[in-house]
Amino acid sequence: MTHEEAAVQLVREYGQSYSRYPFMIYQIQTKFRDEARPRGGLIRVREFTMKDAYSFHTSQQDLEQYYARCFKAYERIFARTGIPEVLSVASDSGMMGGNLSHEFMLLTPVGEDSIALCPACGYRANMEAAPSVVANMRDSVSQPLTPVHTPDIHTIEDICDFLHTPKNKSCKAVIYQKNHNDEFVVLFIRGDLDINETKLTNYLGCDVHPAVITESSGLHPGYIGPVGLQVSRKHTVLYDQSLRGTNNLSCGANREAYHYTGLDLTRDVKPAEYHDFAKITEGGICPDCGKATIHISRGIEVGNIFQLGTKYTASMGMTYLDSEGNKQYPVMGCYGIGIGRLAASVCEAHHDQYGPIWPMSIAPWQVHLCAVRADDGSVRTHADELYAALQGQQLEVLYDDRVISAGNMFSDADLLGIPLRVIVSPRNLKENCCEIIARDKSFSDKVPLAEAADKIAQIVYDMLSFKAYE
Repeated sequence: MTHEEAAVQLVREYGQSYSRYPFMIYQIQTKFRDEARPRGGLIRVREFTMKDAYSFHTSQQDLEQYYARCFKAYERIFARTGIPEVLSVASDSGMMGGNLSHEFMLLTPVGEDSIALCPACGYRANMEAAPSVVANMRDSVSQPLTPVHTPDIHTIEDICDFLHTPKNKSCKAVIYQKNHNDEFVVLFIRGDLDINETKLTNYLGCDVHPAVITESSGLHPGYIGPVGLQVSRKHTVLYDQSLRGTNNLSCGANREAYHYTGLDLTRDVKPAEYHDFAKITEGGICPDCGKATIHISRGIEVGNIFQLGTKYTASMGMTYLDSEGNKQYPVMGCYGIGIGRLAASVCEAHHDQYGPIWPMSIAPWQVHLCAVRADDGSVRTHADELYAALQGQQLEVLYDDRVISAGNMFSDADLLGIPLRVIVSPRNLKENCCEIIARDKSFSDKVPLAEAADKIAQIVYDMLSFKAYE
C-alpha cells in the first residue's frame, strides 16, 4: 500500500551525484490495503487511488525547508478543493518511519480517526500520537494493603461498584501477547483510562494482540495485580505513568476471587518503570498549555506528509557522492493525498438531502444545461446555440436534452451536483431569457439569452478564483 521502495529503486541511478539534489517525483497510482472489510463508503476501501510524491535531499535542513513548502501547498490544495476547514494534526509515523509527520483531517462525526483538540491554545494531534497528561493525586495517608474476598467480580466496573470507589482509584491490568513469539505483556494502568496500542507497539518495537490466557501462564484473568505477580522471565510488565506515586487503589490480588485495597505504588511495587501508554481523554490536560480543555473530535484523514530521513535509502543502499567525493545516503520525505477519500470527504462536507454539491474546482462539469421540452423547436434551437456558445467560452458543459419531465430532469441534476445549472424552457423563452441557478441555492437569476454565455462564463471564473475557497 506504499511505494517508497519503488521510488528509491526508480531514482537510484539518477541520484548518484549531489548536483542532482534536491529533486522530487510524484505519481497518481492505484494502491491496495488488505482490509478485513471495506467500510465508510469510499473512506476506507481495499483498492484506492493515491497521489504520492517523494522528495530527495542532501541534508535534514533541506528536507525541513521543502517539508514546510509542501505543508503550505497541502493547505491550499484542500482549500481549493472546497474543504478549507481541514486541519493539520501531529501524527504517529507508524510503519512509515521517520521523526515527524502530519495528517490533514476533515472534522466530521462520520470520521474514522479521533483527533485531540485544545480550544485554549490550538493544540491538535491524532489520538494515536497525543501524549496523555494526568494529574496523579496522592492521599495524605496510605491505607494498609488488604486482601478482600471478591467472588465472581472480574471487571473494573464491578470491583469499583463492590467497593464503592471511583474508577480512578483502581489499578487495572490489560494483557497482550507479542505477535512474533506470543510472549505476554502485562500493562497496568489507572482504571478510568484506556490503552493506546500505538504507543505500546512503538515502545515494544513489535505488534501485539489481545492475550489468550491459559492455565500455564500463571495469570488469573480478572484478578491480576502488580503485588505478588508471578511471571515468567519472558513476560514483560509495564506501568502507565497515571499510576506513578498514587496510593489507596484497588487491584487484583493474583489469586482467584480476591482483590487488594490500599495499594500504594511507591510502597508496594518496586522496582517499577513508568511510561505513557494511555489514550488522551475528553476533558484531559493539554500537553501544550496544561489546561484541562482537551476535546476529542472525529475526522477523516485526507492527506499525510512524512519526514522519512534515511530509513529507505539506507536500507536499500541508495547513495550519492557529495562535493568531497564521499558516499552519503539521501534524506527522504513523502507526501500523499487519497484521491477517492478526498472526493468522499468533499461530498460529506458539501451535500444536501438531494445529493452532492461539488465545488467548481473539482466538479465533473462546470455547467449543467437543461433543455426543458427539448421536443419544442424553439427550445431546441436556443439551447443548442447556448451550448455552442458555452463551449466557445472553453467551459465544461453537460447538456441534458432528454425529453422528460422538468421534475425528473432537475432531480437528476441535483443528484449529479454540478455547481451551476442553466435552464432553457418555454416559459423562460417567453421573456427571451434563460435561468441560472447555483446548485447550493445561493443565487438564482434570469439573464437575456444574448448575454447568457458571457454571464455564465464570468460566474464560473469567479467561482474558480482562489478567494472563493478561502
